[in-house]
This record gives sequence, structure tokens and C-alpha cells, in this order.
Amino acid sequence: MKFEDLLLEIGGFGRFQILILAILCLPRINLPMHFLLHNFLAATPSHHCAIPHQEAFVNLTMEEVLLISIPRKPDGTFSSCEMFSQPQFHLLLNSSLQPENKSIIQHCQHGWVYDHSQFTSTISTQWDLVCEQRGLNQATATFFFIGVTMGAVVFGYLSDRFGRKAMLQLSLVCSVGFGMLSAASVSYTMLAITRTLTGVALSGLSLIVLPLGMEWVDVQHRTFTGILSSIFWSVGNMLLALAAYLVREWHWLLVAVTGPCLLSIVCLWWVPESARWLIAKGKVKQAHRHLLRCARTNGRKDFAVSPEALTRMVTDKTMGGSYSYISLFRTPVLRRISLCSGVVWFGVAFSYYGMSMNLTGFGLSIYLSQFVFGAIEIPAKMVMYVLVNRVGRRQSQAWTLILTGLCIGANILIPTAFTSLRSVVAIMGKGFSEAAFTTVFLYTSELYPTIVRQNGMGYTSFMARLGGALAPLMFLLDEVWRSLPEVTYCGVAVCSGAVAFLLPETLHMRLPEGIEDIEKPPVKVPPEVSAPEGVPLQALVK
Repeated sequence: MKFEDLLLEIGGFGRFQILILAILCLPRINLPMHFLLHNFLAATPSHHCAIPHQEAFVNLTMEEVLLISIPRKPDGTFSSCEMFSQPQFHLLLNSSLQPENKSIIQHCQHGWVYDHSQFTSTISTQWDLVCEQRGLNQATATFFFIGVTMGAVVFGYLSDRFGRKAMLQLSLVCSVGFGMLSAASVSYTMLAITRTLTGVALSGLSLIVLPLGMEWVDVQHRTFTGILSSIFWSVGNMLLALAAYLVREWHWLLVAVTGPCLLSIVCLWWVPESARWLIAKGKVKQAHRHLLRCARTNGRKDFAVSPEALTRMVTDKTMGGSYSYISLFRTPVLRRISLCSGVVWFGVAFSYYGMSMNLTGFGLSIYLSQFVFGAIEIPAKMVMYVLVNRVGRRQSQAWTLILTGLCIGANILIPTAFTSLRSVVAIMGKGFSEAAFTTVFLYTSELYPTIVRQNGMGYTSFMARLGGALAPLMFLLDEVWRSLPEVTYCGVAVCSGAVAFLLPETLHMRLPEGIEDIEKPPVKVPPEVSAPEGVPLQALVK
């Protein structure tokens, strides 16, 4: 008997599963509020060099003070990073005559003055992370994703070793602690360290929530489960825009996006450990207890599988076995899956965060742009719910990535004067990017067998966070060539989409439980086949 047959006997998608998914959606909402927080935490408002002895120009308007103190850029706006060494009073007579003597232009010597109309404070204004220090501002996001990358390795291994639920609880508690420490940061160094540790902790949520839910639902509802979990990411995306709009001070914004983790900690006590994992580890008594609870909640009171029957499900290869990340590369099929899925995850995250952290070009405020980007994701997920069940996971994954890259590339060629067209293409690209991210979570959780699933998710999450860590740094390449960041995002998305064609299809396939299950031809479960009550599904599948 396979675990899929057990799920059918206890109710593969009943009240028990709905309760679990509802609770697991709470931490899912919280994830994008931290992952995309950089858009507001490190936002850089308009600024110019602080002008010394400004009180001496009492007879001049602010515009005139800026005119004689700050050089203009070619587009006519005042420079953000340069000032005149001496006031240029002759510009009051003819402002179009910019000084030809570049020696009188210098970098800001007395700090900066910021426009606080949109943000009360950000880390950019707190520690002057502008101009020559601009790289440190972008590095804040990179530090966070480096933490998420390290956490993917740690929690991937620990959740396969000690269980999904225990590691999810640990992840939530650490997220609250490090998140609050970030809000209390008194220096950039402290913020960088605490944000890195927050990334480590939050990686557990990103890694464990979806597989834990997936391991409790039957084959027919796996797609629905993956899409539902992904929709709540988009809800969190939109709630981040609301939170940032209401809380304009970065310390309190960190508190606002970290606080909801406390509710998740409380609710998680009602979520059971994965019965799949317990059986795979030989802990059949605990698995039997959770299965009985599931059956009763779903109204299947005639469920009568004994612990001894569960013991027979534990094969010699899984019982007491020890698996690590090296196990992902030991056998031919699993090796190919691991190499290709790693490339795909890198491309998905690299292009997604590259687009999500660039909220310009809409002609809207940063808050409305964030909300629109989140809202765009929901119809993309609805479409993917149909596509992954019609054309399959592999085709959906490959083409959404390729189309993401093509949209990014198209905006390189479209002249900047066509703002409406560029905005439409950017919206389409964001939709395809989110569709690719939605598919990859579902797809990967189906590719790896139960015994190494969390190791597999940890490895692929490591590759994704590596892409996420590099994505914000690409914006610094615009100093080499203005379009170089977009060219990089485009190329990576298209290439990783092509690699997705090398992965096996998992549509209507049983979730593999041991490594041997993926090294042999998989068993397909026709969607129209359902087992009558008390009849194992295996009896209906040839």
C-alpha cells in the first residue's frame, strides 16, 4: 500500500486538510512582506548636497540657493551628489550658462538634504547610503538573501532530519526575534547582521510551508494546494504596500511586518507533523495517531489501518536511512533533476526579484506600484492553475520563464517615450515571472521523493536565494551601460527556461516516496479515476 491510498481512505481533501492549509497560509502572507521590504526600507528619496551657511542667503528663494550651489545634470535637474565649491552668483543672471570649469565642482562635503514628503525616514536617509555609498544600500537586500540562502541549506537538512513542524516553529520564533532586533538597529552594521539572520530564519518558512501542506493532500488537489499557497504570497505583497503607506518610518515598518509571525506561532500548534515524513522515518505510532485524527475530522470513522500495516510501508531503504545533500547527486535521474532544477530556480528568482525591486516606469507612486505588482500576480496564478493541469508542469515552467525574459528584452528596445507601452509590457513580464515562481514551487515538490524532499527543496531554495541575492546588485551595472541590468535579467530567464525542458513531467504522477521511485518509470494516476470507498487506488491503476 502506498501513502496515496491511505490519503484516499481518510479523505484526501477534507476539513482536516482545509484547516491545515488555512493555518499554513498565515506565514505565507508574511514572507513577501520581508522579502520585498527592501523597496521601502531602503528607498532613496530625492536629495541634494547640504549647503553650508545657507542662512547667509536670506534674500534668495530656495530655488535660487540651489541654482548657485548645485550643478545641473544634462536633463536640467539638480545633481544629487555634487555641489559647487563656491556659490556661482552669476547663474542668477543666466541659469542656462553652466560653468565650464569642472574644478569648481566637488562631491558633497556636508552631508545631504532629503525630501521627506514620501518617507519619514529610511535606512538611506538614516545613514546617508547614497552616491558613493549607494552600493551599501543595494547590499542590504543582498545580505538578507545571503541569509535566506544559508537558511535554505540549514533548514532543508534539519527538516528532513528532525521533522517539518518542529523546524517551522523554530523558524517562526527566530524570525520574530531577529526581526525585532533589526527594528532596533542603531548602526548599519547591526542592521546588516540582523537582516542576514532574519533571512536565515525566514528561509525555514519559505522552505517548509508548501511541502508540509502538500504532503497531507491527495494527487488531485496538489495543484490547487500549490496555487492557493502562492495566492497568499500575492496577498502579502499587496499588504506590504498598505503597511508601508501607513507606516513611513523604517523602524516601525520592520515591527509592523514582523508582528504577524506571532499569530502564526500560536496557530501552528494545531498543525500536525507530516505523516509521510513520520512513516518514512519509521515513526509509525505518531503517524497512525495523526492519520486517525485526520480520518475522524473528515468523517471517515471506518478507517482501520493498524500501526503494523504502516510499518510494512517503511521499506528497507527508507527506514533508519540517513540522507544528505550528496544524496541528490548519487543516482542518474535524481542527479539530472537536481542540476536542472537548480538552474531553473536561480533563473526564476533572479528575474522575479529583478523586476519586483524596480517599481519605476508606471507613472504611479511607489506604494500603488507595489500594490499593482501584487494584484497582477493573482490572475497569473489563476491562469497557471488551468495550464499546469492541461499542458503539464514542464511546459508551463519553461515557457513562463522564456516569456518573462522576452518581455524584459522587449522593454530594452521600446523607446522610453512610449511609457504606456513599456508599462503594459512590464506588467505582462511581471505576470509571467510570478507564473514561473508559482509553478516552480509546485513542480519541485513533486520532483523529489519524500525521503529527500526537504533536502531537495533546501538545495533549490539555495539556488533561488543566490539569484535573489545577486538580483539587486545588477542595478549597479547601469553605470557601465544603462541597459546592462535588463539584458542580464533577460538572458538568464530565457536560458533557465530552456533548461526546464530537460526535467521530467509530474502531471498526475504519484509523489515519489523513496529514491528508487524516481529511478524507475513513474506511476501515473489518471485524474478521472477515483477509488470507491474501501478500495485501494492501486487496484484501479494498471
